[in-house]
Amino acid sequence: MTLLFKRWTRNVPVSFMLLIFIVMTMSLNIKAQNNKKAENAAFNEKCLKCHGQSKYRYINPESGSEVTKRMYIETIIPRDLFAESNHKNFKCTDCHSEDYDTFPHPGHLRMESKYACIDCHGGDEAYAKFKFEEIETEFQSSVHSTKHSDDFNCWMCHNPHTYKINARSDEKIKDIVAYDNAICLNCHADITKYQMLTDKVNPNILKKHEWLPNQALHFKNVRCIECHARTNDSILVAHNIQPKSKAVRRCVECHSTNSILMASLYKYKVQEGRSKTGFYNGVIMNEGYVIGANRNYYLGILSLVMFGFVALGISIHAALRIIKRKK
Repeated sequence: MTLLFKRWTRNVPVSFMLLIFIVMTMSLNIKAQNNKKAENAAFNEKCLKCHGQSKYRYINPESGSEVTKRMYIETIIPRDLFAESNHKNFKCTDCHSEDYDTFPHPGHLRMESKYACIDCHGGDEAYAKFKFEEIETEFQSSVHSTKHSDDFNCWMCHNPHTYKINARSDEKIKDIVAYDNAICLNCHADITKYQMLTDKVNPNILKKHEWLPNQALHFKNVRCIECHARTNDSILVAHNIQPKSKAVRRCVECHSTNSILMASLYKYKVQEGRSKTGFYNGVIMNEGYVIGANRNYYLGILSLVMFGFVALGISIHAALRIIKRKK
């Protein structure tokens, strides 16, 4: 057998053997990753057995009877949302104490510190493109950080059990707007959550924006951070939330060729060179709502066709006039 293998290897190019080795290595890595994901999913199911629903059951060791209780809403993890999140392949104890593996959970775990995004993603080349360090710097300068205690961290806006980054680069702008605005409204439209952070009265969002023309239309098509955060060219989503006194109020800031939306909401479209789909000179039509000007792909083509006919008509008319003069 060994002799046959040696003879075969003499006739097989080294590059082909290297390719086989690479393919086999990749297959083994993928298999190992899938096995790891399956193990983590099975482990997490032990947690989700209670935390994945509105009630849980356990056996009272004193009486021996089964007890059913309601799960606190803050500790319920929706299975479907977790399955779509960016952290779905991690074990619960990758972020939470391993002592949670036992029930009842030790009481001191309630005081457990929560990780911030930078604790895991900072300084890691695999996540360098997201620029977590720069995001952290921006957040530290925002009103969310300067006006509140250290308890206000990434988790307050980005629930690690449900957060998914792909929602920020979706093809449908309105889906991005709805997803991101829901993050803001999670506190700013909920008095119970808002007052966990401050003693101030929760402002009425609609009343505070009475000055805004076509208010409902703006809320559906523009994110809160477009007007309330300082734009940053180097990161995808701005995190430096400004005081209300610095919020954008001038229509021209958005409804112009140099619209700030080009550097925020539509940034990923610009980066991907979406001009080929009809966004000429930084002009964007957002599902019928004009931003910058009033040209989209189909209107642009129609305008060019009409311009062509007009130019052709003028040329024919001029040619006929010249011919008539010569006669």
